[in-house]
Formats: sequence, structure tokens, C-alpha cells
Amino acid sequence: MRYACSGGKRLRAFLVLEGARLHDVPLDPALDAAAAIEAIHAYSLVHDDLPSMDDDDLRRGLPTVHVKWNEATGILVGDALQSHAFALLAGANLDGSRRLALIADLARCAGGQGMVLGQALDIAAETADAPLSLDQIKRLQAHKTGALFGWSATAGAVMADADAAPLSAYANALGLAFQIADDILDVEGDEAQTGKRVQKDSQAGKATFVSLMGLEAARTAAQRLVEEACDALRPYGTGAENLRQAARFVISRQG
Repeated sequence: MRYACSGGKRLRAFLVLEGARLHDVPLDPALDAAAAIEAIHAYSLVHDDLPSMDDDDLRRGLPTVHVKWNEATGILVGDALQSHAFALLAGANLDGSRRLALIADLARCAGGQGMVLGQALDIAAETADAPLSLDQIKRLQAHKTGALFGWSATAGAVMADADAAPLSAYANALGLAFQIADDILDVEGDEAQTGKRVQKDSQAGKATFVSLMGLEAARTAAQRLVEEACDALRPYGTGAENLRQAARFVISRQG
């Protein structure tokens, strides 16, 4: 489990902590929520890398869990990380109703209405009669990537029982920009910096934002989405500058 959680950008945890800071949430429950989302994210990567899914052998610059150990270990590690995430939230020092809201929201965003649905759509696309359209890819990624971004960004508002709408709008734009940037990195990224195989989608003939829009149009779309994300933060004024910087980082990162 520690191996699966090592490395990475910790972007989702950062979103949780910044949202909590904006709403004056105490650090201890904020850290529990941040650790929970990283556990969910790590579980999703371990399972996504399995031979029955994307069959990847490199993650965060290291052999994937099933390559280093075996496929059964990969399944069990992912299961354990998912359970640990909900245990962290259940033990958070929060009012019971807010704790329950965090747990219910994460179950929805990580499960069959969110990330798991997105992964199912992705797998189904591999054997579909025709490549996905741009609208279909947006829907897929809104679930597969965007759902956990949404939970991460709004968790602070949920813990404070505050209006989460501005952070939800921020996350919607940010999640899509993140995926477009990922598709760009798959085309022109350096494996040593990304920590995972590159050009895998293009070699498989998979429909992506880049394959459907073209490289420059994809860059422009990602930049526009970052601007939308930053605009959504206006209610927080200069207090949300770290979140604005995170949005800009998403499309400038090399890994």
C-alpha cells in the first residue's frame, strides 16, 4: 500500500487542503480528507494498470504493483486502499452530518456514478464499432477524472457546511483541462518526466482530445478551461491564488 501511494503530484490532496483553508476548516480533518482522496486515487491507478484494464508496467517512474509483485496482489492492494479511504473519513473529527456527507459524496464520485463509470466507458470504447466523439470523450472524462477532482475541490466547503458551487465550477473546468494536458503529454511527453509510458493511446488508435481536435486546438482548449477555472474562484478573491496557480500548473506540467 505504501508503495502504491509513493510519488505522484498529490494534486487532489492539495485541492482538499486549499478548499479547507478557504473555509477555515481545522487541519486534522482536512488532512484526513486529503489522505482519503489520495488513497482512492492510488487504488484507482493500481487497478487501472492491471492486465485486464490498461495493462501498464510503469507508474510514477516505478514498476506497477502487479509487475513488482503479481496480479492478485494488485487487486488486493487496490481493495485495501479503497477501504482505508473510507476508514479515514469515518474517523475524521467532524460533526456527524458533515462526515456522512463526505463519505456519501466520495462513494458517489468514486463508484458507479463517477470514476468507475468513466473507466467502464473507457473499456467499452476499446471494442466499440466507431471511435468516440468529442462529446463522448468529455462525458467519459467528466466521470473518470473529473468526479474525483470535484470531490477534492469541494470537500473543504462540505466540511464547513458552506456553498460549494464556486469550487465545483472550478473543479469541472480543471478536471477537463487536466485530461487534455494528459492527452498532450501522451503525444509529446518524456517518459522520464511523466513516469509512465507515452504515445500509448496514439499507438492503440484510441480517440483522445488531441486526435479529435489537433494538438494546437487542444492546447487552446486547455488554456481556455484554466481561465474558466480561475474565473470561478472570484468569490474568494486573493485567498484562492494557490488554486489559480494549481490550475496553471495543470497545463504547464511535464509529468
